Amino acid sequence: MKVINQNLVIDGIDKKILRALMKDARTPVLEIARSVGVSGAAIHQRLRKLENSGLISGSKFVINPKVLGYTTMAFVGIFLDKAMNNPDAVKQLQKIPEVLECHYTTGNWSILIKILCKDNEHLMHVLNKEIQTIQGVSRTETFISLQQQIDRQIKI
Repeated sequence: MKVINQNLVIDGIDKKILRALMKDARTPVLEIARSVGVSGAAIHQRLRKLENSGLISGSKFVINPKVLGYTTMAFVGIFLDKAMNNPDAVKQLQKIPEVLECHYTTGNWSILIKILCKDNEHLMHVLNKEIQTIQGVSRTETFISLQQQIDRQIKI
């Protein structure tokens, strides 16, 4: 057994369950139970324990944005006039559907966001008409992602 923190201990069976579900969250519990060598009820109990511990925070389907026409991924560093403008800026960023992630950062920027747009023209509109018009935003620095080369979760 390996202690993750004071409230959670996961063993080899838990790791096998997690790996199977991380690979495909739709894997039937009974299929996992057969591969691990325990009952379906045991899998359910372990999953409940892992959910209650906060290690598993849910499951979701992953949408392929390219199928919907979203092909331009960008990261935008946002400079704020004052750090105290952060909460208001984040509230405004939450209203922009193209903003997928928002991080409070150290370094030059106050905020780093990940945005997804249909093309460069759409990106320019989002930057000029939505992000840069937010009260407290002094300027932005944009990096367009040419290709996502790694996409993974933490290893279990």
